[in-house]
Amino acid sequence: MLVVFAIILLALVLFITEWLPIDVTAILIMVLLMILGADGVANFTEISTTEGTSGFSNSATITVLAMLILSSGISQTGVVQIIGRKMSAFAGEDLDKQLLATIGVSGPISGFINNTPVVAILVPVVSDIAHKGKTSPSKLLIPLSYASMFGGMLTLIGTSTNILASDVSARLGAEYPELHAFSMFEFTKLGVIVLLVGSLYLMTVGHRLLPERVPVDEDYVTEYAIGEYLTEAIVDEGSPIVGSTVADAIDRVEFDADILQVVRDGEEFIEPIGQKTIRAGDTLRLRADRPTVQQLVERETLTIDGGPETDAELEPEDISDRTLVEVVVPRGSFLVGESLETSTFRQRYDATVLAFRSRGETVRSDMDERRIRVGDTLLVQAAPDSIDRLSQNDDFIVAHEPDEPDYRTEKIPHAAAIMAGVVGFVAVPWGAVGTALAGVTGVAALESMSALSLPIMVTALAGVVAMVASGVLKPTEIYDAVEWDVIFLLAGIIPLGIALEQTGGADLLGSLVASTGAYLPALGVLWVFYLATGLITGVISNNASVVLMLPVAVETASQIGANPFAFVLAVTFAASTAFLTPVGYQTNLFVYGPGGYKFMDFVRVGAPLQFLLSIVTVLGINFFWGL
Repeated sequence: MLVVFAIILLALVLFITEWLPIDVTAILIMVLLMILGADGVANFTEISTTEGTSGFSNSATITVLAMLILSSGISQTGVVQIIGRKMSAFAGEDLDKQLLATIGVSGPISGFINNTPVVAILVPVVSDIAHKGKTSPSKLLIPLSYASMFGGMLTLIGTSTNILASDVSARLGAEYPELHAFSMFEFTKLGVIVLLVGSLYLMTVGHRLLPERVPVDEDYVTEYAIGEYLTEAIVDEGSPIVGSTVADAIDRVEFDADILQVVRDGEEFIEPIGQKTIRAGDTLRLRADRPTVQQLVERETLTIDGGPETDAELEPEDISDRTLVEVVVPRGSFLVGESLETSTFRQRYDATVLAFRSRGETVRSDMDERRIRVGDTLLVQAAPDSIDRLSQNDDFIVAHEPDEPDYRTEKIPHAAAIMAGVVGFVAVPWGAVGTALAGVTGVAALESMSALSLPIMVTALAGVVAMVASGVLKPTEIYDAVEWDVIFLLAGIIPLGIALEQTGGADLLGSLVASTGAYLPALGVLWVFYLATGLITGVISNNASVVLMLPVAVETASQIGANPFAFVLAVTFAASTAFLTPVGYQTNLFVYGPGGYKFMDFVRVGAPLQFLLSIVTVLGINFFWGL
């Protein structure tokens, strides 16, 4: 038990500090459990190699994988983006309408498409709504993330946390008969209440607590405060870089500097300019700090000639499309854990990073050596075709919708029918339907229709096959659609929950929490579990918090004579609605940079919301399921 607690402590430290990517941390946990398990050097954790690797074959892991692919198929048709454009037309310049449109679209959709890709799709849509509507994006992006979490609690498939919690509940059901896997709409009635109450909070109180971190109508040069890092310089006649290509000139200058544009005879050239030869008299637009510029002048390499002060001065007049965009780095991107130098980002996309935001900090100098993290937002300058390539790559979220997006709109009916089938075969009570039909028609064989009820894992995998067969997805796209770090995270932490149960750790922790039953009623203990899960999820993965908290919650319920299923639901809702920090839930990371938020902005808006929903959820569980 002590060994397992030590592994849990190590996991918490690694999750919080991010010394290792969270999926690598999960695999490390799995390896330690097996090394110190039944088939390892000593049987401390009671985990065999079969149990240690069971996360990979677990139904929750496979279901999440299939749902990610199905969500990708929906996004490829452009249906969410089309709804987003309708939303934009409705919103106009009225903040209340903008909030209503943002919440009204992201919430319900997140019940049927995994909420993480929903937010990834809608970030550029909502950012455009804000800019067109003369509103700060800061007023809309946190509501977008929070609303997607509300919506995720409408159905079993709204978030991977629900699917994992359902699997853990089913496994614990072997010991506790009251527990079972969730049905598709098991908690929809409570989910609707959470969606309505949370939306009302965001519409009335929440947005007033949000500062305008990104001022209205402010361009990127001002917003990122990079004016002093942008310089125009003329290449001197005897400069050593005359005759060099732009790429060689950058390599030759051993300073933190980038050549953004070359201006020659009134014509402006932007990326890709790496192979353009520099001539005497050329004007170079540089990103460099003042000491670097001063050293270039002292070497008689360049003569300073002022600098661009607005976006317009960085975007050539003869190019109608934008060349400055914000790019969000999602989980699973090849950039995560890399620096701009080691990732060869410039070479891959003919793009230059002018600055980036990381966990609320704006980085403008010495960027090449900084490690990129999930949720970082890069301010990128590139040619329009390079920006299009970035938009089409799942490694990035470009916070601006392309003017001519390439969607498979003709496949919308196919995708809708497939998702309806995936949900329908799980949700419809085929046994009851068969019995009713048998009674009406007299055909006894119809009672066997209960066999049509299939697990969500089976229908989701069938949906993946149907997506490819119908042309909604190309075969090669199904691999790109999977967030493999999420899959490895699930596979790695599932054995940790098993070890916590088998070594008696869950029993011990449950006994300690159950002791509060001497001072609190069962409803109070349930509320404590909701709050504790919310706090833990704020610093570690939501999936990890479910695995750790569910066995303890069930054991606590058993010892105080309460309904274990009520405690399972409390933990599930708390883990799936983590509002307190930007790192507790991936959708918060997606909006962190584009909204220009600081860490405390999430606390300011999320803490009252978390407290409000803790009361609503706990009372709702007691009303619908009883204690």
